Amino acid sequence: MSSLASRVLVALVLLPLVIGLVYLGGWWLFALALVGGLLALHELYVMTRDLRPLVLGGYLGFVLTLLGLQLGGLAWMLGGLLATFVVAFVVYGLGGVRQSATTSFAVTLLGVTWVGAGIGCLLLIRDVPEFGFWAVMAVLFTVFAADTGAFFVGRAFGRHRMAPAISPKKSWEGLFGGLVAAIAMAFVILYRDRDDFLTIPESLLLGLVIALAAVLGDLFESAVKRDLEVKDSGRALAGHGGMLDRLDSLLWAGPAAYFLILAFGQA
Repeated sequence: MSSLASRVLVALVLLPLVIGLVYLGGWWLFALALVGGLLALHELYVMTRDLRPLVLGGYLGFVLTLLGLQLGGLAWMLGGLLATFVVAFVVYGLGGVRQSATTSFAVTLLGVTWVGAGIGCLLLIRDVPEFGFWAVMAVLFTVFAADTGAFFVGRAFGRHRMAPAISPKKSWEGLFGGLVAAIAMAFVILYRDRDDFLTIPESLLLGLVIALAAVLGDLFESAVKRDLEVKDSGRALAGHGGMLDRLDSLLWAGPAAYFLILAFGQA
């Protein structure tokens, strides 16, 4: 099976599942977030195994982060993140292998903060009263539109490299195409609730912020992979690469979207 065919097949299988679980929300969505997040975290810790992450501490910290959010909201999500320090330190103290404490803690906490807080903010968006489902759909499809628009515009017109040291294929022309596509997608999805949720200018701004955050999230993972000298985070999703490869943009777009919606007084 070709890479393109495998990508299409995976998308056809996973997209209805994701949309369905986002619609159900609650513990159903929590289960999806937990499984997807643990897979992404596992991939990061495999990539950084030479840096000796405290894997058990990271897994427990991630679970505490999402569980705190599910049971108590943003404040308890922060409590789960901070608990990672304690759990990781206990795992380090009980371990028999001498290693760099600073490096181990840094990699462990990077994973929990990056993956846990990113996914957690998407769950917080789903909890927005009345409009949570469509707000999450706006984030998901706006990120997709930004990525698709950047790909095709960059491929056709890309001449000026945006971040050659991190991701040589990305261009400023592609970024512009992605921004236009993202703003249009956010406008279309949120237009029906323009009188009750976000106004048209707010929806347009949300699309812009999501697109910019998505690009930064993609570049962030590219910088990490380049530093670790790996091409893909894993092969869990066949032609799509690893779970972290699929979530990288969302892990930045989710927090950006949540706090902008919060600033608009809707969260």
